[in-house]
Amino acid sequence: VFPKKIATEQQSLMLVKRLLAVAVSCITYLRGIFPESAYGTRYMDDVCVKILREDKNCPGSSQLVKWMLGCYDALQKKYVRCNNLCLCLQTVTECYHFKFKYTHHGPLLDFGRDPCGSPIPCLDTRKASILLIRKIFVLMQNLSPLPSDVCLTMKLLYYDEVTPPDYQPPGFREAKCEGLLFNEEPTHLNVGEVPTPFHLLKLKITTEKQRMEHVGRDIL
Repeated sequence: VFPKKIATEQQSLMLVKRLLAVAVSCITYLRGIFPESAYGTRYMDDVCVKILREDKNCPGSSQLVKWMLGCYDALQKKYVRCNNLCLCLQTVTECYHFKFKYTHHGPLLDFGRDPCGSPIPCLDTRKASILLIRKIFVLMQNLSPLPSDVCLTMKLLYYDEVTPPDYQPPGFREAKCEGLLFNEEPTHLNVGEVPTPFHLLKLKITTEKQRMEHVGRDIL
């Protein structure tokens, strides 16, 4: 699934695209958004993951694939700042924030802190990627079930200083509302970060606080 080394910006872009695809696929699969037929199977080392694909019998999965391709266009141009994957009823129930930074600095991954308070570095991008996916697996299996009539949408936020005012990637249009409205009190979780010398991908989850009541503190 991932390149064995990240020596060029193009290899880094490929990793970020694939990691985004794996993460979005895992979230939609484990949250039961699409049927089994909408997924193929891949392996990341010893981790079996489901990858979303276009399925003529499932228009929703085909639409999400088109949104992903539009996000890739914004990634290549270095415009996109955040990809919000939202699960909604009348208001937002869960939101997965994929945040992107473009950098030429060396990678530093802050998964936690040592007793002295210093960041714990992790220079292995592949290991960081697999750890992020494992964290998604654990969280998805511990969140409360979603309502059967939940809807899915995707919203992109941009770095305004470099993005042309009229830019819209394929499959997207100008949003009418700015924020994300939750019906219940939301809570926020930092899932993890994956760095390369050229990109930094962060994943955060916002969900209704009541959905986290059964998640043990050891998991959090």
